[in-house]
Amino acid sequence: MRFVAPSLLLCLIFGAATGYTSSARAEDIYSTLDEGDGSTVKEHVRRARRARDAGRWTEAHAAYKAAFEAADPASSTSQDRAKLAGELGLCELELRKYRDAAEHLAWSLEQRDALPLQLQLRFEAAQRKAAPHVGTLYLSVDPPDAEVLVDGKPISAPARTYRLFLEPGQHMVRARLAGHEEAFQSFDAQAGKATTISMQVPRAATQAAIPAKDAATMTREPKRSARVAQASSVAPSSTASKLRIAGAVLAGATMIVGGGFLTWSAYTEDELHDRATALRGADKEADRCARPNAPRACAELRDLQEQRDLLRQVGWVSLASGGAIGALTLVSLFVGRTSVPSDGVRVVPTASGQSAGLMMVGAW
Repeated sequence: MRFVAPSLLLCLIFGAATGYTSSARAEDIYSTLDEGDGSTVKEHVRRARRARDAGRWTEAHAAYKAAFEAADPASSTSQDRAKLAGELGLCELELRKYRDAAEHLAWSLEQRDALPLQLQLRFEAAQRKAAPHVGTLYLSVDPPDAEVLVDGKPISAPARTYRLFLEPGQHMVRARLAGHEEAFQSFDAQAGKATTISMQVPRAATQAAIPAKDAATMTREPKRSARVAQASSVAPSSTASKLRIAGAVLAGATMIVGGGFLTWSAYTEDELHDRATALRGADKEADRCARPNAPRACAELRDLQEQRDLLRQVGWVSLASGGAIGALTLVSLFVGRTSVPSDGVRVVPTASGQSAGLMMVGAW
């Protein structure tokens, strides 16, 4: 009996120690978040945990986002930032912000070696839930130091390959680099599906075509180069104007000539009618012109009829030619007014399973 009390005391101490150890193991996956970061990050994390445990996902999302943005790489470990990104993704999944959730969960799992197995499994399950709601873009760019913009917004630091998560729908990818032409690519992101795009950013043709010696000459004579450039830009415009004027004059003259031939054919028609009427009135036999011994007046009628047909044909051909020349002149006028410089606005064709059209990209 004298050993009963000490035994009970030892059991109580062992049970308490076991319970404490289990509780500590349940919390140690996040314990480093409170050790290495500053007080601001700690406070954000504590507030986020309380809101998460209470089911207040909006508040938890705001707190985890503040903690993730405040976690300085210089004072926090990759494990801490990976945990914060994963928790932020879990909150976004609950709030149905699927694109942001997929992005933060994928970023967290890229550092999976720094995450405990329990968190890896939890974040992977959340990533599988977010994936069916977003489109995935695998993008490769050459040269790799080109700046990449999606829908006009720059993405992360330049890289050779990217994995991007996008809302379903039409998107535009641009890649640009100094001394190179811009590259454009439009595509239709579909939920739960991946799209692969390879983009080449070609070197600007104007710069590549100028040898070093010519470039030095242009540098020494900037005024002369400016005058030559101005003359080259003005000359085509002046030539085009002269051609349009000549086209308009030619179209008008051709149509006037066509109208004259048609008027002449009308007079010929009247004369033919009068002669035919007179011949039928003078000849008692109506079919006399169809017989071998037809009078000379029948041959004159046939000649007059051929003349009428020829005049009518030439008149209509002239009118059609004048109209075609006038239409081409008018079209060239509109094209000249709506054209833009090669480095200004660009028109890019877009097409998808549901729609097709043109997208204008550039600055004006």
